[in-house]
Amino acid sequence: MPLFRRSDLLARTAGAALLAAALAPLPAMAADQPKAKPAAKRVLKTAPATPRQQTKNAAKGLALATEVTEAISAAQLDVAARVLTGTADCEFKQSVTVQPVDGLPGYFHVGHLGKRYRMLPRETSTGAVRLEDPANGIVWLQIPTKSMLMDAKRGQRMIDSCLHSEQRAAVAAASAAGQTIGQGIGIVPQAAAAVPVATVVPVASVVPAAASASAPATDQPAPATLPSAALAPDAAASR
Repeated sequence: MPLFRRSDLLARTAGAALLAAALAPLPAMAADQPKAKPAAKRVLKTAPATPRQQTKNAAKGLALATEVTEAISAAQLDVAARVLTGTADCEFKQSVTVQPVDGLPGYFHVGHLGKRYRMLPRETSTGAVRLEDPANGIVWLQIPTKSMLMDAKRGQRMIDSCLHSEQRAAVAAASAAGQTIGQGIGIVPQAAAAVPVATVVPVASVVPAAASASAPATDQPAPATLPSAALAPDAAASR
């Protein structure tokens, strides 16, 4: 065979082999090849809340809901306008501070013994000023003669006989004018409000000693009310 024909045949054979290799499908992946597993997620385990923590969380949630949802009415703003702010001196050398909350008209911070309560005014039938912390059940009650801090949930007074400077001045002015301030809003004459002294004088102090010594002994209990002579000591003494 001539040499050029052999070379041409080899070239054709090599080209056909390359073309067949190019047109051949890619080999399929083995079916049993393992697939990559996704990365495992790390789960943080937390300890369950104790009953005390659950109670605190519930109280915080209630306080937050109250702060967000409760609005102040015009009548409550009228009550807030009569709140005495500043420091009130109380019994047992304690004190209570009342300060308005910035940006929230009608709300007040009431502080006592290192604790601060956020309060809003409530209307009352007596005209007294009442501030209340609905979350903690703490109430600040202000009347003309004094103020007091109470735990409404327990029904106990936390501190009593608190006097603001304006309350102290009002009581002193009324006393100098011969008047007394009632538990409500108005001022009544002292003669009408005061109880006669003779009604609280013991019987032994208005009955002569000789008369009491000569009185026969008896097993009957003493009367619960004073006799009429006890209400008029001068008449009893003159007998």
